[in-house]
Amino acid sequence: MYECGDLRKGLKIEIDGDPYVLVQFDFVKPGKGQALYKCKLKNMLTGSQFDRTFRSGEKFKEANLEENQMEFLYAVVDTYHFMNTSTYEQHELTKEQVGDARLLLKDNTPCSILFFDQRPITVSLPNFIDLKVTQAEPWAKGDTATGGTKPAVLETGYVVQVPPFVETGETIRIDTRTGAYVERVKT
Repeated sequence: MYECGDLRKGLKIEIDGDPYVLVQFDFVKPGKGQALYKCKLKNMLTGSQFDRTFRSGEKFKEANLEENQMEFLYAVVDTYHFMNTSTYEQHELTKEQVGDARLLLKDNTPCSILFFDQRPITVSLPNFIDLKVTQAEPWAKGDTATGGTKPAVLETGYVVQVPPFVETGETIRIDTRTGAYVERVKT
């Protein structure tokens, strides 16, 4: 159990049977009376956010969260299939649960899935992922009118801005936190 004094940004708690993460947190001590803890909470299942004020002395249940290493297998329409790498158990996630990570997922991508009460709720990719460029415009030497970058289509369909020297068929490293090009990968 957590108490109000334990509240901090990023803490995951359970309220009314749903997991929430504290997005913002402010401590207010009025001249008289109890201290107040003004929080912005985000529901980890629905993504909705709301403000809530707690009084000192209130207690919170720790969210029953577990993180497992999984491997992306395949996608069918808006359903994404993952396999636990240690137990070989398979789980399905929806397009909403996978979120923007779906833009960088390719078969056999290792990732981490967060479970709440044995139900998968979100996917986290490794910080960097290597993808092959399937389409990139050729670059003419001295052509710098575009500011030094050009769009490239990756094997997952994701479009990223890359330096002019990157060509079709090369493998590049993408930062999954920002979705930006990092470097060419030597093969």
